[in-house]
Amino acid sequence: MEPILIPLHLSLFLHILTLLEAGVLSPPIYTPVDDITLDYGNLGQHSNNYDSRIWSGDINSTFSPIQDGESNMTSQSRKAPPSVSQFASQVPYTTARLSYSEFTYNIPLSPGKKFVRLHFNPASYPDFQSSNSLFSVTASDYILLKDFRAYNTADDATPLMREFCVNIETEHSLNITFTPSKDAYVFINGIEIVSMPTNLYTTSVRSIGSNSPYSVKSRKALDMVYRINVGGKAINTTEDTGVYRKWEAADDMYLDGLSKKYSVLAQNDTIELKFVETPEYSAPKEVYNTGRSMWMNKTVNYNLTWSFPVDSNFSYLVRLHFCEFESDVTKIGERVSVIYIANQTAEQGADIILWSGGNGIPTYRDYMLAMIDPGSQKKINLSISFQALHADLSSEYRDATLSGLEIFKLIDPKGELGSIPDLKMTQHGKSFPVLALVAGLVSSILVFFVVGYMVFRRRWKVEHSGSSNRIMKFKTTPGSSHPCRYFSLAEIKAATKNFSDALIIGAGGFGNVYKGCIDSGATAVAIKRLKPESSQGVHEFETEIEMLSELHHRHLVSLIGYCSDKGEMILVYDYMAHGTLRDHLYHTTNPPLPWEQRLQICIGAARGLQYLHSGVKGTIIHRDVKSTNILLDDKWVAKVSDFGLSKGTTTMSETHISTIVKGSFGYLDPEYYRRQRLTEKSDVYSFGVVLCEVLCARPAVIHTEKTEAHQVNLAEWAKSCHQNGALDQMIDPSLRGKIGAECLNIFADVAISCMHDDGTERPSMNDVVRGLELALELQPSAEENINCTEKIGETETSSSEQSCATNNSIICISATIFSEINNPIGR
Repeated sequence: MEPILIPLHLSLFLHILTLLEAGVLSPPIYTPVDDITLDYGNLGQHSNNYDSRIWSGDINSTFSPIQDGESNMTSQSRKAPPSVSQFASQVPYTTARLSYSEFTYNIPLSPGKKFVRLHFNPASYPDFQSSNSLFSVTASDYILLKDFRAYNTADDATPLMREFCVNIETEHSLNITFTPSKDAYVFINGIEIVSMPTNLYTTSVRSIGSNSPYSVKSRKALDMVYRINVGGKAINTTEDTGVYRKWEAADDMYLDGLSKKYSVLAQNDTIELKFVETPEYSAPKEVYNTGRSMWMNKTVNYNLTWSFPVDSNFSYLVRLHFCEFESDVTKIGERVSVIYIANQTAEQGADIILWSGGNGIPTYRDYMLAMIDPGSQKKINLSISFQALHADLSSEYRDATLSGLEIFKLIDPKGELGSIPDLKMTQHGKSFPVLALVAGLVSSILVFFVVGYMVFRRRWKVEHSGSSNRIMKFKTTPGSSHPCRYFSLAEIKAATKNFSDALIIGAGGFGNVYKGCIDSGATAVAIKRLKPESSQGVHEFETEIEMLSELHHRHLVSLIGYCSDKGEMILVYDYMAHGTLRDHLYHTTNPPLPWEQRLQICIGAARGLQYLHSGVKGTIIHRDVKSTNILLDDKWVAKVSDFGLSKGTTTMSETHISTIVKGSFGYLDPEYYRRQRLTEKSDVYSFGVVLCEVLCARPAVIHTEKTEAHQVNLAEWAKSCHQNGALDQMIDPSLRGKIGAECLNIFADVAISCMHDDGTERPSMNDVVRGLELALELQPSAEENINCTEKIGETETSSSEQSCATNNSIICISATIFSEINNPIGR
């Protein structure tokens, strides 16, 4: 036994020595004004092996408990039983104060925000069985714990710590009261109270599901639920920034299956972190030089996702810590992702370099959300998910990374931890049957009025529209995590100045599109108002709402909400500052777009279609891909729009959908028209036409100079030029001499292959994206390449030989250009 004990004692001594040296060499970043550590049930002062502080016993001290005056029972101190747990054998877990009656500690403090940490060792003490402990804890105006049973919360051999953030205003003291439930006892082993830096967590944060920021006011308190050093080691209290927080490791236990399989741990111990706007005390450096990333796997489609069980029907503050420490990522747009929290979009374009200002600069982002469950589940999952994008399409960093996270539950003064009272119902005594009776009566009355309203609305619509098929049947998809916002007609009129013609930014057979402002003018939106006689009827209107309520991607237009008030059918989208792609190609006064920018727009639109075809929602076929349905935001990011004709397969094994042919002339897949069998390759054909528009700056249907009645199909004309080796005839005159020969050949091959007569011979959108990216990679050397587009017609290759070569390139496009694709799964 002795040969084992001696090395253990030596190891412990060296560990303590290391901590002491670290304390001398690395002073804490922040020194708290108040740093109080109380060891309950103990006498004198004691230290432990895990931090450098002295813990003061409460027996015969200024921190002795104040007993409830109405009770004859006094609190008692007890030693904890022996434990195999290393922590349970350390202060403050070796002794406890226990009582069957209420007691209070009055602790003098300076004003300001404080960490309050309650320590529990849920063991059975002499005369106190652990299963009989049930109690509540309040701190001045805050209910910290209610009907708390530490025995159920932790293993009876493992100590437990609960951390809270509370504000001390002017009273200069904090009353912490422990109240046992009936026939139960209360116990406490230790309390820490530590001052925190001003506004460490009291900030204005983004509210998920709302356009307005949320201010975490000083009157709010916080209950720490999770604090994790993502991808790194556990960080002990002495390694924190001076406020003695503990950072857990093992974030992988919260990952979903794909994230566990494909994500990787990232680390850079040599980087010199630079704290610019983020205070250095926000988190230890060990948090910011480690992380978990998606790993840049271009063939696997998954989101990096954690799921954290939390109490339902409470509000939560989520803080995400970031630091870009990959030495190759130094510019804005090189690593961009979408962040979803609780299945709601938190960030459309998360860019760490943009947020922080550079490589090696830590930053964090705060989000507020309510976790509502209308059912009876006490626990629900709060998910945090990253979807990789890359805003700069010439970049290789299709990745996302996270360094740390903290999740807090909100506490309201005199309330239960930020609870939502309307959703909570007591079941004690006779109150539950009474409430059930009232609820039943109210429900019956509500159903009666709803049915009456629906009957009235149905009659009104029939009378005013003259057609029963105008009756709205749309409902928000049950369980949808992205519900649409409903606008009244009055709100829409206010946003558009009563549908002012001056605000019309687009028009079509469906009706007009207006630029409007909502939320007191804070948010610009595009408002599409369908004409009553529009061919885009109720079904298409409902389809668009249902599709865009479920689909969220950087390259799909975002639907904000809709209006179906007084017979109107109105859709409200994010405002796209640069309009449609067609607006910048032909029949326009806008300056011509540079070729590289056109390529980036094409790649963005292709990514949107790729997501529809191979995303998590199964295969969705857009069915109306055209240049007017590709919108451009203020940063020229392409967004696929207009989902009124979209169709979704019910299973991934479906190869086609039999349907009535719908689409736009000039873009319609001939095979789909002939066979009336819709597949995702119909979208590919239409997108090939769009690529031709981009290259040629000509419409999908060309009117000849002789007569407007004589029309030429752009797709057929482009195929003819390609086959005859006349690519130079296809190019927009503004682009002549500005496209590299290799880039042009690849782009043309992709476009022509998309329009193959046989749908099975067309590439997938995955292949199209890769082909366009290859074209973009070949473009930067265009200025140095002597074989620019103006030289193409001077080649020694005859027209017939070039025709043969280009035909072969079409046939081999999947085998050669896309040879790197080993797994057809989309990103």
